[in-house]
Amino acid sequence: MDKVVASASEAVADIGDGSSLAVGGFGMSGVPTVLIAALLEQGATDLETISNNLGIDGFGLGTLLAAGRIRRTIGSYVGNNKEFARQYLAGELELELTPQGTLAERLRAGGAGIPAFFTPAGVGTLVADGGLPWRYAPDGSVAVRSPEKEVREFDGTRYVLERALTPDFALVHAWKGDRHGNLVYRRSSRNFNPDCAAAGRITIAQVEHLVEPGEIDPDAVHTHGIHVQRVVHVPDVEKPVEFRTVRK
Repeated sequence: MDKVVASASEAVADIGDGSSLAVGGFGMSGVPTVLIAALLEQGATDLETISNNLGIDGFGLGTLLAAGRIRRTIGSYVGNNKEFARQYLAGELELELTPQGTLAERLRAGGAGIPAFFTPAGVGTLVADGGLPWRYAPDGSVAVRSPEKEVREFDGTRYVLERALTPDFALVHAWKGDRHGNLVYRRSSRNFNPDCAAAGRITIAQVEHLVEPGEIDPDAVHTHGIHVQRVVHVPDVEKPVEFRTVRK
């Protein structure tokens, strides 16, 4: 029952080339930076990531991206990462751009065992009709386009069918966790972390505060230990601020 591993390096050691990863975080909040750094050092390549964004230049998933280790990504936001935009437009990275709410639900459905669902988001656009450029060719032409998706009408409203996501691994950041893998997220770092944790076949959590089983009130648990296979204690994790705004 004790799921704590000695180090982040040990926790990500079996993530192989070509693995798919759901990675928590939104901007620079709740990003499992220690696990990502360990994966960068470990050397796995040809990865497919599922995350709201790819961090920013030099931070989070942006470090794996800059090292050329990500082949494909499913996400909803490209901004604030110049290398992300450059690789995509140069044909070096495949991007499945997905509405943010749809992305969250695809992960949640994967964790709940639901293979697919209908949503109105994207109906009447290239999201449903197909044709979004997933990958460009070096000459700027579109090499791979998104496929057309099934659209059905329910009670007079049209919905598009979206598939759930069940990646090989999930990397998440939690404020507190116990040795059984029960996790608590704090404030905005809750973001995509719970959905990623449930969707991954093997979920690895870095936690700021490691406590003994029973110390977390069951009503306070956000991710239950049944979804988590490995826990790493990271007491001094860096928490940078993406945009610092002060009163003039």
